[in-house]
Amino acid sequence: MPNPLVDDRLVDFLLRDVLDVPGLARLPAFADHSPETFDAYLALCRRFAREVLWPSYPAVDREPPVLAGGRVRVHPRLREIWPRLVELGVLTASRPPEAGGQGLPHAVAVAAHLYLMAGNLSAYALAGLTSGAARLVEAFGDAALRARWLAPMLDGRFTGTMALTEPQAGSSLADVAARAAPRNGHFLLSGSKIFISGGDHDLAENVVHLLLARIDGAPPGTKGVSLFLVPRLRPAPNGGWEENDVAVTGLIHKIGWRGLPSVALALGERGDCRGWLVGEPHRGLACMFQMMNEARLMVGAHGAATASVAYQESLAYARERLQGRPASSRDPARPPVPIVEHADVRRMLLRQKAIVGGSVALVLRAARLADLAAHAGTGAERERARLLLDLLTPVAKSFPAERGFESTALALQVHGGYGYSSEYLPEAWLRDQKLNSIHEGTTGIQGLDLLGRKAVAGGGAALRALGEEVEAARARAAAAGVDAAWGEAVGEAAARVGGLTMELARRGLDGDVEGMLLHSADYLELFSTLCVAWVWLEQAAAAREALASGRGDPDFLEGTLAAARYWIRGELPGIGPLVERCRAGEDSYGRVRPGWL
Repeated sequence: MPNPLVDDRLVDFLLRDVLDVPGLARLPAFADHSPETFDAYLALCRRFAREVLWPSYPAVDREPPVLAGGRVRVHPRLREIWPRLVELGVLTASRPPEAGGQGLPHAVAVAAHLYLMAGNLSAYALAGLTSGAARLVEAFGDAALRARWLAPMLDGRFTGTMALTEPQAGSSLADVAARAAPRNGHFLLSGSKIFISGGDHDLAENVVHLLLARIDGAPPGTKGVSLFLVPRLRPAPNGGWEENDVAVTGLIHKIGWRGLPSVALALGERGDCRGWLVGEPHRGLACMFQMMNEARLMVGAHGAATASVAYQESLAYARERLQGRPASSRDPARPPVPIVEHADVRRMLLRQKAIVGGSVALVLRAARLADLAAHAGTGAERERARLLLDLLTPVAKSFPAERGFESTALALQVHGGYGYSSEYLPEAWLRDQKLNSIHEGTTGIQGLDLLGRKAVAGGGAALRALGEEVEAARARAAAAGVDAAWGEAVGEAAARVGGLTMELARRGLDGDVEGMLLHSADYLELFSTLCVAWVWLEQAAAAREALASGRGDPDFLEGTLAAARYWIRGELPGIGPLVERCRAGEDSYGRVRPGWL
């Protein structure tokens, strides 16, 4: 049986039994939809991912893009796939009908797109970037920009990028040096950008860069950064299109994500790179955060999807690969057994299952919060959803990336020596997976964001809202008959994390900001472990409810309980040493000097 990419039972269970996504159809924004229309889009994406994207992945990974004559050429399979992705509605799935979209909840679109990412993430990623860039133009562009650029982007004739990074600055956007000089109705851009995903290709007619630069005379730091729309082809004076002064100076040779070109760009080498201001001057970073946060959640979804396809591959292999005999019966005359019969292989598979199920649940929870933040019935409901979404974004980005890499490594381990060969796919997914912890803010940056901003914002309002969600999950689990010790463990962990957060916040308020943030990476890890325990407790409650009512696949539901038990009883206690490390402020790497390393 071919790899299913993502377990349909998991997705359906999370959407219906855990998150009640069909209930979103009661909101006016989704009143034209029903569970049947949600299922229809899911079915289309599942089929396309399995029949078109999945078979294309090995060839696209083996033959990355090439730079020839100043232009990037991608794999021919991607040129066949792109118009079909557009026809599938991927660019417009969650846009309102009046804007040419299908008006689906974000949670449904993300669930469906997980299959596309798992099938061939390089093929999907360009669609995700283009959708995000189009929404940025729609949200902050003036009427003229929206009229000229939105339709071709959403039609797939133009694609979009986010052009932030510069060679000298890396992740430090305060050090953006690209310049923008005002002219009559536009700006002239100069400078360079690097690591621009989808920055050039031959899939579509044009590439539209959403680009950060400084207007001449702007103040230093992030407060002086503005946002510009800079196309590869610009409108010509007499109609049609002409080349803009945007040159590809290099193609990045990546270990993973090989199908999606990543390029270095030079702006204004001839002094004629034209761009148009998006939003207010010097407010570019505030605008760009819309796309950055969307991209962070998309990267989290990539991590979950890649871990999922690797888990499914290792599970199938373990059920088919005959090797060895049980420890209780070493008789060489007996035939070998499938390696899934060995306890250590089941250990690796259950850990993968727990990471994948927790990651997918986090990503879909965040997507549902995005729907509520935009469309819930009251202002208070929208604000609460926004607070929770902001709090969970660093977690939903970094946990599937970091633990997804670990899960994918376990998939390779299950394959043994075959996993280490390029004839089998786990090594390719392991290469792909690593980028997810770097893309759109490294894990270290996510930790600083979580502890330095999100967890302490509004006097801890978001943290209190999360505590309420944990208590609701505990109450549901208790009513469903889940082992009481599981709920107690999650509740105690939440209390410990809440207490630690307030303690670290006081440390920062007292002036010791470096001491507050010294262990932000540890804080992100323990906070993520708690959040995954929370979503597994929710799944355990829903599984118990389904078993009691006799609905659903009993094997899947028992497997859900096994994974929940593993995470809550096996992984959650590990936050204890991390809490103490953060509290004690152990400062070995704070004290170490560069010359000592």
